[in-house]
Amino acid sequence: MDLSMVIPVKEESENLPELLKEIVAAIEPTGFSYEVIIIDDGSRDNTWDVVEGLSKEYPFIRGFRFQFNCGKADALALGFSKAKGNYVATLDGDLQDDPLEIPKMIKILDEGYDLVSGWKIRRLDPWHKTWPSKLFNLTVSMVCGKRLHDFNCGIKAYRRSVVRYIELYGDYHRFIPVMAKWQGFRITEMPVAHRARVHGVSKYGISRLVSGFLDLVSLMFMRSFSTKPLHFFGLVGLLFMLLGLGVCGYFGYEWLQTGALHVRPLLLAGLFALVMSVQFFSLGLLGEMVNGHRKQTFPIADTLGEE
Repeated sequence: MDLSMVIPVKEESENLPELLKEIVAAIEPTGFSYEVIIIDDGSRDNTWDVVEGLSKEYPFIRGFRFQFNCGKADALALGFSKAKGNYVATLDGDLQDDPLEIPKMIKILDEGYDLVSGWKIRRLDPWHKTWPSKLFNLTVSMVCGKRLHDFNCGIKAYRRSVVRYIELYGDYHRFIPVMAKWQGFRITEMPVAHRARVHGVSKYGISRLVSGFLDLVSLMFMRSFSTKPLHFFGLVGLLFMLLGLGVCGYFGYEWLQTGALHVRPLLLAGLFALVMSVQFFSLGLLGEMVNGHRKQTFPIADTLGEE
């Protein structure tokens, strides 16, 4: 299969019929064989009923419904794991992304890139969403060493190797280009059209700016220590151990010289440091054990188009 399109949705029942018409109009002229994977992320309206109805009209639809809301990262991770296409494209289900951009992105992939991220130059969102987003994008660009104007743009195109290699959870979907670059993939961006929302309401508020920065700190930590947590906790434990041994060694020398040992706050601090060193070493070893047995699962309640 040439192309898999992954669309995470949450309460977008009014937008999906029009979106599918636009996808057909955009992809059919290319001659690609394609599939559309729709992940219903715990919608409380009739979104899943709409997906079931559309699957009868469009046989290329494959659908998955989460039992409860898991977040966009988990929805994308499931879609990526199920994608069969050599190329994988993502877009949001709110009709703000134009499917006509996807064939253009695939042409850029054919030039040698692995990931093409959309860039909404003229963004039709209120200022309290656009300005925090600009600050966030600038910060992430400085951290990852690659200037992109819109890391969190919903419309992107990938080679299949990218989505197979990157592990998503939490809210890390914002940082897919960052993780791809760190793994050695070639990334670029392309200006895309952005449209105002017609139906439904946005699922994001200004609070995501704070969570986004916290996720960035978490991502940087995971990049360095996710596969070797003992390297981080063990280093902290080693520092506590050296401090504790130094303090206790001083008091031991004093005891040998004078024959008297007085309990002082400094001695208690040294003993506390030794206890903390054991705690941090234990945390590192537990992290190594958990890391070796990690397996991602999804609370899938219903499926469509699966054999």
